[in-house]
Parts: sequence; structure tokens; C-alpha cells
Amino acid sequence: MTAVAPRFDPVIHAPPRLQVCGLLAAVDTMDFAAVRERVGVSDSVLSKHVKQLEEAGYVTVRKATRASRVRTSLALTPAGRSAFDAHVAELRRITGG
Repeated sequence: MTAVAPRFDPVIHAPPRLQVCGLLAAVDTMDFAAVRERVGVSDSVLSKHVKQLEEAGYVTVRKATRASRVRTSLALTPAGRSAFDAHVAELRRITGG
């Protein structure tokens, strides 16, 4: 991992969005349903947070049909990964960690 300058990001800071970014930072993509279960929110709440991350350019949303069902997957963009890394670095800086 390349060192990033610590930077607080209000888009990422909300707990559900921070959780989403943390989950997506560990994988290439993750199904919407898996993210919803891990974050512990409803579809509508997660959709709202994902939309904010998508509008910021931090998350991509892809829909694909698998086994006759539409599946939604989420992924961090390079900008999202960079913003998340900088936000985590800032949290570590201000907490002395």
C-alpha cells in the first residue's frame, strides 16, 4: 500500500458508508445482499448510502442477470480506495493509532 496523506472525508465518515468502504476495500467486488447483511441495514438504507458513495465517484454499481435473477454488485473505484485509505489514515492520526 502506498502511503497517503491523512484526509478526513465527510462522504465516507458516516458509519454505514465507512462500513461499506471497509468491506469493499478488502475485495474486488461484493454482492449488494452480502454488504447489506454485513452492515446490518435494510435495502433502502443501504441503497441511500451506496448512492451517495456512487455520486462521489467512490463506488461502482453493476447489475447482472444470474440464474434468472438480477444481482447487484458493488466495488470501490480507484478514487474511492484512495479516499478510504486517506480517511482511515486521518482517523488513525487523530486517535493516536
